[in-house]
Amino acid sequence: MLKLKHLYITACLVPCAACAESNQFDETGTTPIQLDQVVITGTRTTKTLKDTPVQTRVIKRDDIENSDATNIQELLTQELPGVEYSFAMNQLTHLNFAGFGGQSVLFLVDGERLAGETMDDVDFSRLSMQNVERVEIIKGAASALYGSNATGGIINIITRQPKNGWKIDANGRTRIGKREENRYGLNFSLSSTKVSNTLSFNGTNTAGYDVRNGNAARAVTNYYVHRMYGDNVRSVSDRLTWQPVSNLRFTINGGYYFRERETATLTLPDHYRDLTFGARGTWDITKCDNVELSYNFDQFDKAQHSTISDLCVRYYSNVQHSVRALYNHTFSNNDMLTIGGDYMRDYMLNTKTAAGRYRQYSADVFAQYDWYINDRWEAVCAVRYDYFSDGNNHQVTPKLNVRYRLLDNLTLRGGYGMGFRAPTLKEKYYIFNMVGIWDIVGSNVVGYSLKPEQSHNFNLSAEYSRGGLYMTGAAYYTIVRNRITPGSPKMATDFPGDATVLGTDKWLPYTNVERYNAYGLDITVQKHWSCGLEARLSYAYIHEQLPKDANGEAINNQYQPARPHSLTARIEWDKQLHRNYGINIALSGRLLSAVDNIEFVDYQTRDADGRLLRTDVHYPAYTIWKLQAAQRIKNCCRVTLTIDNIFNYEPEYHYFNSPFTDGIAVMAGVTISLSGK
Repeated sequence: MLKLKHLYITACLVPCAACAESNQFDETGTTPIQLDQVVITGTRTTKTLKDTPVQTRVIKRDDIENSDATNIQELLTQELPGVEYSFAMNQLTHLNFAGFGGQSVLFLVDGERLAGETMDDVDFSRLSMQNVERVEIIKGAASALYGSNATGGIINIITRQPKNGWKIDANGRTRIGKREENRYGLNFSLSSTKVSNTLSFNGTNTAGYDVRNGNAARAVTNYYVHRMYGDNVRSVSDRLTWQPVSNLRFTINGGYYFRERETATLTLPDHYRDLTFGARGTWDITKCDNVELSYNFDQFDKAQHSTISDLCVRYYSNVQHSVRALYNHTFSNNDMLTIGGDYMRDYMLNTKTAAGRYRQYSADVFAQYDWYINDRWEAVCAVRYDYFSDGNNHQVTPKLNVRYRLLDNLTLRGGYGMGFRAPTLKEKYYIFNMVGIWDIVGSNVVGYSLKPEQSHNFNLSAEYSRGGLYMTGAAYYTIVRNRITPGSPKMATDFPGDATVLGTDKWLPYTNVERYNAYGLDITVQKHWSCGLEARLSYAYIHEQLPKDANGEAINNQYQPARPHSLTARIEWDKQLHRNYGINIALSGRLLSAVDNIEFVDYQTRDADGRLLRTDVHYPAYTIWKLQAAQRIKNCCRVTLTIDNIFNYEPEYHYFNSPFTDGIAVMAGVTISLSGK
């Protein structure tokens, strides 16, 4: 749900005492005000959503609370069509974002990137929704200031800022079904004129469970899932802000994350740990000049824990030190110049390779000019230069985005962005065993030098709003050269080095695909009525040209290919029935079309030419819906009751690409909020 001018929305789910006393709510529990939502991701400067030249989708705080999402994976699945999560090997979670995998989507927390990967994706369990103000989403390589390596897009999670006084939020949720889950969290904030602090703790524990597979599973493949793995997650974070004078602000933040994840060998669970620290200073030199300096540290480790010997062996570590400088100058005609740069030291530990430790230094400089032509026209031009020390990879990437307000309530946008992604240390030097089936092997380990990806991204969009109606449509087209992807499996006899480093007799190298194209269309229609009823319908179409190998055959896609059609829908009624009681009832769901994937029959059987036999696997269309009721009691309590997957959908067989569902489930949650001056 986007916050736009002329769009009425639910203003508060748990109204504060001040709002109630001022009678800010009408009889429907909503505030019919004209909104100018501020966003920063597209240009790295604060702009209203209706004015930014970069097409941006915002999931605001109200929508996050309504969704009752635990982490970013749950939120994106519910809110965005064209987004699907599936399994990689060993049930590692993989994102498909409009045809692009997690390695092509840049996840940020308050503008800072994350270290570490599980397969090709960040650990989505790290990204809790407990203390999040909004999520800003940009498709394609539209922003030069946050990096050109985001071919698929940018997802920036903006955390909440404490208000004057103190506040305590405590929440818990229980899920009853085949997959039992408990969630709990505590958030404490304290703020004064010059100092504020926010301390957050949250955790989840999910039980593993066995699943059933129909006869179709055995007819299609020898590899399907018998059990969904459980896990336990704990995290704590703290952020301290000091503003000694009105134009100077310092922020220090730190956090620790731990996750224990069940594996196929129950006595050898995986342990994931992450440690973060950051410091940022912002100085408003004049009304027209602003400087920002920041440092960020992030260390993500993976280890295997033996419950028998109680030993924990670390086999992977990724450590990033990054420094950033940013300067903004606003001219008298509202034009803005932004210049800056980043420097990052990237370190990776992998115990399976001979060297074991690898380092890379990267640097970039960028400049952006925001040209405010007049009330109807605005353009943002940017250029960026990236350099990566390992392989001496470098590239200049330009960007251009234009906004034209055709009518007061009709805005057109268009843009072009060139993308550049150098191969990561993992894609070059990593060896990772996928539950004994094969090893994922970095290109340099087998003597192959990966080429950097280059992409060209084009987009057009139109946005219309009037009264309580909002409509938007966006089309995009992306061309990727030398796309980096896992290739086809090979045998140990084909390994050019010492094959004893492999955990199996098969291995799968990272390689380049000469050309990859994807194009799509997004449409959203949203309507609000004065009675408190609101409805939203979003549709996405995606077409991707699957990569082919040297023989002209499509490379086996171990991930879920993009489903060409997907739709999300939500209808809700929100009513403030009394000063101390309000209710929100919502029905939401998603519909995804069928898709076919080329997969191996097994990992042993080969044809006369020695190639693994393949087969087409059909994944049928499916739909999942959720009914939710949330009660707001006074200004301190929210009680939520949810029936998830109300039509009791379960896939016929569970394999890498089956959806995350276990049939119907009931969830109950409560949030207690206490505050004072």
